[in-house]
Amino acid sequence: MTTTNIKDLLREYKRGTLSEDQVIRSLSSSMVESLGHATLDHHREMRQGFPEVIFCDGKTEGEVAEIAGRIIRHGSILLATRATKKHYAAVRRVARKARYNEIARTITANEHLVTPRGHGTILVVTAGTSDRQVAEEALETARMMGNITETLIDVGVAGIHRLLGQSRKLRDASVIIVVAGMDGALPSVVGGIVDVPVIAVPTSVGYGANFGGLAPLLTMLNSCAAGVTVVNIDNGFGAGFAASTINRKR
Repeated sequence: MTTTNIKDLLREYKRGTLSEDQVIRSLSSSMVESLGHATLDHHREMRQGFPEVIFCDGKTEGEVAEIAGRIIRHGSILLATRATKKHYAAVRRVARKARYNEIARTITANEHLVTPRGHGTILVVTAGTSDRQVAEEALETARMMGNITETLIDVGVAGIHRLLGQSRKLRDASVIIVVAGMDGALPSVVGGIVDVPVIAVPTSVGYGANFGGLAPLLTMLNSCAAGVTVVNIDNGFGAGFAASTINRKR
């Protein structure tokens, strides 16, 4: 149930074409929808400003397609993360205009419903090119939530001049997402030179002592730069959502 849907219901109630009981039933039935294998939270869009997002990992192609179809028919924006090509092929059967970002592993649809909501630009910075998959997930999330986005790719601390040469982009951003694996040092550097929120994303990119992203996670949690917030390992979606909430016009 979107704000527009509620306004339509209220208009019909005022005109007398819907009774009080019918309005209550419509509002109640629109909150959740049980599919057996999933219970869709349609009310989330009202509570948080964005519809429920499908996490495809662990779900069958048929399950993802059914959930996606219900979200689209409900008139909401579709965003699905950790999706495979098989998931996408199944979704295409219920949404011909769905789009698949192979790098981000996201499926999106109803993009015409996306409206600009950001105060400024969300800048996504990666330490290395190998971190791009996680960065793209953050970008797709921020874009679908109505933000202008920009990127700086492969500007890690091994060649810090690459980052410092982009100081204008850093200064102009409203929120910065920094994605890094290996030693995870880049968010501290960025956090020390900007005056906006910095969201750090540790990735599982790295050799053995990276411990699947645990090493950069600990580095970021122990950052000496003020204003650095850390999300979970490889959680580009979480970073994009948090950045969008910070950047949102209310």
